[in-house]
Amino acid sequence: MFSNMGNVIFSIIWLLILIFIAFWIAGLAAGVYILILPFTVCIEPLTGLTDFLLSVVQFPKYCAQAMVEGKGFN
Repeated sequence: MFSNMGNVIFSIIWLLILIFIAFWIAGLAAGVYILILPFTVCIEPLTGLTDFLLSVVQFPKYCAQAMVEGKGFN
């Protein structure tokens, strides 16, 4: 009867993470990403940094997907 209760609780936790953490971190990372991206043409080692920043920008998508699926933190 209560087998999905953990999924609901995890979904609420993921929603809170999405609203209070993921959007803000992704917004800051997007600004830095936009500023650094043009310089990767001249400075090749910045490509690793921009790849990392792009994955941080996609963090809200990961949170939303985990929220919909009711995944835990494993």
